[in-house]
Amino acid sequence: MPQLQAAKKALRVSDRKRAFNDRWRRKMRDALHELRDAIDSNDKKAAEEAFQKTESILDRATRRHILHPNKTARKKSRLKRAVSAIK
Repeated sequence: MPQLQAAKKALRVSDRKRAFNDRWRRKMRDALHELRDAIDSNDKKAAEEAFQKTESILDRATRRHILHPNKTARKKSRLKRAVSAIK
């Protein structure tokens, strides 16, 4: 455990930030899972709606520096291609 006051505060701050980031990561995973389920079921309308929701969540996570912008762009591109491939 930290001994110095500054180290104690740094621990509290990092715990809050970790909890915040964990919530966003859980949101992202849930949205991605929902989208993949819609893609697997070949339901184009549901997949497009899920893609809109997922895209928004990924963009917001990127603005909050939880994901790297390039990773977000890569994920969105691959997901959009998968949604477009549904007949």
